Amino acid sequence: MTDAAVLEGLISVEAALRAGSREVHALYIRRDLREPGAARLIRLAAGVGVTAERVSDDVIAARVEGKTHGGIVALVGERRFVSLEALIEGRERPFVVMLDGVEDPFNFGQAVRAFYAAGADGLVVRPRNWMSAAGVVARSSAGASELMPTAVAETALDAAQYYRSQGLTVAVTDTDRAQSIYEVDLTAPLFLVVGGEKRGVTRSFANAADMRLKIPYGREFRQSLGTTPAAAALAFEVMRQRRAGGSRK
Repeated sequence: MTDAAVLEGLISVEAALRAGSREVHALYIRRDLREPGAARLIRLAAGVGVTAERVSDDVIAARVEGKTHGGIVALVGERRFVSLEALIEGRERPFVVMLDGVEDPFNFGQAVRAFYAAGADGLVVRPRNWMSAAGVVARSSAGASELMPTAVAETALDAAQYYRSQGLTVAVTDTDRAQSIYEVDLTAPLFLVVGGEKRGVTRSFANAADMRLKIPYGREFRQSLGTTPAAAALAFEVMRQRRAGGSRK
């Protein structure tokens, strides 16, 4: 077993098993845990060839730092990624998002959670070692980070160039000469790049995007929204427009 990460809790582990997003090396369930979710997890694991071990609290505590595991822990391998092409294949109006420069794993997971819940077709990330943060990301995303089809691109520009060649509109969150998300058409095939709170996306990339978006406020407020609420506002406006069947124009 190499490069093992730890996923904690029923939701995270169940998501990984259902999605087949990782190889599961070991699954530990507290010996006295009798809730229906645990029995369901054991059946699910058996169906994909993973044997759950009933163990003591000490065995689980030795593999985790906190107490949010709820008596369920899995040792897993690296995240399995798909190609950029796979995220849009067979979809009439794909909606793909890239989180670029979002370094905090909790914020990253929460943002993925919002986009997954709103129906995004896939996620693009830059190369990095996600192993050490896998548990935090999975837990904060309520398993969405394991369920969301995910591809890797060296840079946002690389991903944008590919998706533009496939007919997607490249949009970016920005403040300079940006349009309100409530006044633009977000129903077309879309590749949306959301930058981190500290550095965002580069100016050159923003200037080259097909569409620059901003979230209007209800009052004068000079501070930007955090990654999580911004992601939620963007994700659900895309969903709203698409369910309404057209743009506001």
